[in-house]
Amino acid sequence: MSAVTDDALLQQAVAVAKQAGGIILKCYGASENLAVRFKADRSPVTEADVRANEYITRELTNRFGWAVVSEEVPVAYEDRGELKKFWLTDPLDGTKDFLAQTGHFTVNIALVENGIPTLGVIYAPAEDWLWCAKKGFGAFLNDRRIFNNSCREQWIATDSVFHSSEKTREFLKKNGITQVVKFGSAVKFGKLAEGVVDLYPRFEGSKEWDIAAGHCILKEAGCNIIDWVTKREPVYNKPFMENNFFVAARNDILDFLLKKSK
Repeated sequence: MSAVTDDALLQQAVAVAKQAGGIILKCYGASENLAVRFKADRSPVTEADVRANEYITRELTNRFGWAVVSEEVPVAYEDRGELKKFWLTDPLDGTKDFLAQTGHFTVNIALVENGIPTLGVIYAPAEDWLWCAKKGFGAFLNDRRIFNNSCREQWIATDSVFHSSEKTREFLKKNGITQVVKFGSAVKFGKLAEGVVDLYPRFEGSKEWDIAAGHCILKEAGCNIIDWVTKREPVYNKPFMENNFFVAARNDILDFLLKKSK
């Protein structure tokens, strides 16, 4: 890490994400490691998910001692409801992208304190893109400070490769947005934080571990996520970890869309 990101906690979280990414890449494209099983919601799990999860959970626990809540090993609300500080991770976000070998799969690690993501790391190992942020400290792509200050008159949206929906497309059409670039997994949050795109509407199911790291990074980069049901920022460590539909965008765009939706 460079001097501009010289923060010990962030450095260690980044190191864990990069090592997990290396574990995933060892499985990438190797047919013997692509055996797939399906969870109850029919989402796929591979050997890469399992290995990355084991590494991340062990390292975060040993280094910090705070509880780890992971997509691959869910923790019952009765055991996590009182947690004031914990790691929330998706060891391999975008398993479908991993299987399709698009390159757009990520390791997501967030630190949640009192229901707010205060640190976020998103690492796309196949592309070696590393987005990270710490509350009040700024957002970075690899070693470069990033902030979305785009002034495009014609907004560019991003949408999911495998999880687009008719409701998302209706939202885009309703708001006159015709330019859409598709990315997989949490890469969409990184591209928004960079300013490559201007907004990311998600009118399809997602979980807290899908968005927590991105939420922190976006807030440090002049953007935010708004729950499109409550019209407020998402909350974390809910009894059920499903998110409502949301819109992530630059703050000025969110202000405009929220006023328009009233």
